[in-house]
Amino acid sequence: MLRKIAVVLMEDVAVFEFGVLSEVFGIDRTDDGVPPFDFKVCSTRPGEPLRTSSHSAVIAPYGLEELEDADLVALPATTWRGEYDERILSALRKASERGAILLTVCSGAFVLGAAGLLDGRCCATHWRYADKFREQFPLARLDADVLFVDDGNIITSAGTAAGIDACLHLVRRELGSAVATRIARRMVVPPQRDGGQRQYVEVPVPESSGESLQPVLDWMVGNLTVEHTVPDLARRARMSDRTFARRFVAETGTTPLKWVTTQRVLHARTLLEQTKLGIEQIASEAGFGTAALLRHHFRRVVGVPPQDYRRTFQTTS
Repeated sequence: MLRKIAVVLMEDVAVFEFGVLSEVFGIDRTDDGVPPFDFKVCSTRPGEPLRTSSHSAVIAPYGLEELEDADLVALPATTWRGEYDERILSALRKASERGAILLTVCSGAFVLGAAGLLDGRCCATHWRYADKFREQFPLARLDADVLFVDDGNIITSAGTAAGIDACLHLVRRELGSAVATRIARRMVVPPQRDGGQRQYVEVPVPESSGESLQPVLDWMVGNLTVEHTVPDLARRARMSDRTFARRFVAETGTTPLKWVTTQRVLHARTLLEQTKLGIEQIASEAGFGTAALLRHHFRRVVGVPPQDYRRTFQTTS
């Protein structure tokens, strides 16, 4: 369970990445059914201003002793450097040894690397720093093509908004999809779309970056059992087939068929988590028609068979 979260700040902390951690874990959402978090912002200089990467300063009220019993220790991005404060590295090693979860956003992975905690581990960081990271930590198994990597007690993410994906994924993994969805809804971001398994990484399908096709996307999600063809969707969008296909890829990053298949998998995932429906019925309600098709696409997108996923994530008693 996630009860106490300790965020470690140091000089040149990135404000956005720190804000992501604060937004997910630092806001009281108990009125919306989200469990309370004991959120502590820590540094080696509690109470003193720390320089940020955006020409401002922040103050961490707590010292590193808060890491001693934290369930989650999180590191926002900071300017990478050749050496890091040994007090921080030692505290991170101790947290890892006792089983705490460690999460980094963007270049925060460099700190875990400097602590020796990523040797032989799958990890991610911002693509811009990939070469430097491999140079400094040749034993780490860096994947620069994904938004985040879940490697059990260590979760590392790529730049900026990928930290949101990683944080919501962790909430989903530890507290269930309902809690993650409530937080995501309040943040006005999509819930995490990942497999949720150790060392299983996936780039979520991008959300629409524009508004012109949003009514069509909403209609598709609400009618997953309908057979969607480009001509039918183009008519609904009042575009030619060619223009619609081009616009769809531009706004979602994928084709209509792949997009709706992923939406069907996501709906099936919710039904597996929150209902006791049989696989055949879930396949029908999600728009796959047969259990065989559901199993095929579910395993491709999520990484595990539907029944295995249900055993891990089902929230109904």
